[in-house]
Amino acid sequence: MRKQIIMGTVLLTTLVGARIALRAQQDKASRPSPPAKAECKIDGKAITVDYSSPRAKGRKIFGGLVPYGQVWRAGANEATTFTTSSDITVGGTAVPAGKYTIFAVPGESKWALVISKKTGEWGTAYPGPDNDLARIDMKVSKTAAPIENFTIAFDQSGSTCTLRMEWESTRASVDIK
Repeated sequence: MRKQIIMGTVLLTTLVGARIALRAQQDKASRPSPPAKAECKIDGKAITVDYSSPRAKGRKIFGGLVPYGQVWRAGANEATTFTTSSDITVGGTAVPAGKYTIFAVPGESKWALVISKKTGEWGTAYPGPDNDLARIDMKVSKTAAPIENFTIAFDQSGSTCTLRMEWESTRASVDIK
């Protein structure tokens, strides 16, 4: 009898846990800034960025909602993660295999990609420069048309993936090898 009670409790706990996990996934998809993912492979090396994609909604983004010269979380909700299965170089800077949090420092004509060794932050909780693996210059240009949804994507050419961030009328990019 005691064994049946324990098994019943374990089963109930498992079912409740599964339901909570499913609801959390559904809740994330219905957020105003839904989850998004960008992936690239270089010679079998996987690079993945998980982020949340906010919408412009008619707002002034860079130099407004996102101030110039300040660390920005590069997305919304949970901090943006950057994972690489192998050692790579980002803008000429060595980045060992692992999981990182990325931020950006936008400017009118110059951006920096911040790769932080600390992970698990929520949103705007930048852990400070002591946790930076690197700050890497990004190229900045204008987009051909306004971009409503903040987007992180990769463009692949041979053994190079170009990471690009686009929103409003701005594109910031950096090469990864």
